[in-house]
Amino acid sequence: MKRYDFVYLFDVKDANPNGDPDAGNLPRVDPETGEGLVTDVCLKRKIRNFAAMKGQRIYFSEGAVLNELHAEAYEAHDLKPESKKLPKDAAKAKELTDYMCKTFFDIRTFGAVMATEVNCGQVRGPVQMSFARSIDPVIASEHSITRSSVTKVADKEKERTMGRKFTIPYGLYRAHGFVNPFLADKTGFGKDDLDLLWEALKNAFQFDQSAARPAGSMAARKLVVFKHQESLGNAPSHMLLEAVHVHLKDDSKPPRSFTDYEVKVEGSLPDGVELIEML
Repeated sequence: MKRYDFVYLFDVKDANPNGDPDAGNLPRVDPETGEGLVTDVCLKRKIRNFAAMKGQRIYFSEGAVLNELHAEAYEAHDLKPESKKLPKDAAKAKELTDYMCKTFFDIRTFGAVMATEVNCGQVRGPVQMSFARSIDPVIASEHSITRSSVTKVADKEKERTMGRKFTIPYGLYRAHGFVNPFLADKTGFGKDDLDLLWEALKNAFQFDQSAARPAGSMAARKLVVFKHQESLGNAPSHMLLEAVHVHLKDDSKPPRSFTDYEVKVEGSLPDGVELIEML
């Protein structure tokens, strides 16, 4: 496994990319700059969902009971769990953690804290991503909607129920990511997993449609990957990431499509770094 740094660009049009449940599901926005935000957790969820469709087992999946998943590791090694404790034998404890990494794609990719009642240790994942931030400030549009049905018989004669829906007219978002080869060796994250990660990023929004994100409203636009020859890296991450410039072609009007932007990798690459444009 080599070290990788990458820049990921995706956009949203007339949809809500990542609602904030503490703010009535409003799109997340930096209050100081007005730039839109999408959390790293949101992006990882889309990768998990895609990996699950490709047949991978996912640890953090809907309806999962984590202690039951941990118990699988103990049963596979003929061990009995002790409340909140790992086996005293370090080799046996490692076998449990290794089992979880081997079994679940998202554990060997993103890591997990599994120190629950049935303890399987904790894993630091080799793949990490930043929050995504919009290139320019975004504005959340509020739309009033109505519901013609009522919940209770007693409300049958009442007028229609009013509700709200929030969308962003347009926003181009940028996130950064990193693949740590040393942690990949520890979790067993291999070439097939890396290929699946790239595939998931390119197709993250193809199977994520909902009322808040209808078909075609979100799309992956650019995936610029920097591959290092050396495991320790041939250049600092920030130097490579900052080489990817995204410019609004005409700042006299608000952007409404990806074609309103220009994306360039400027400057020469350091020795030992390969540029791979996957999108």
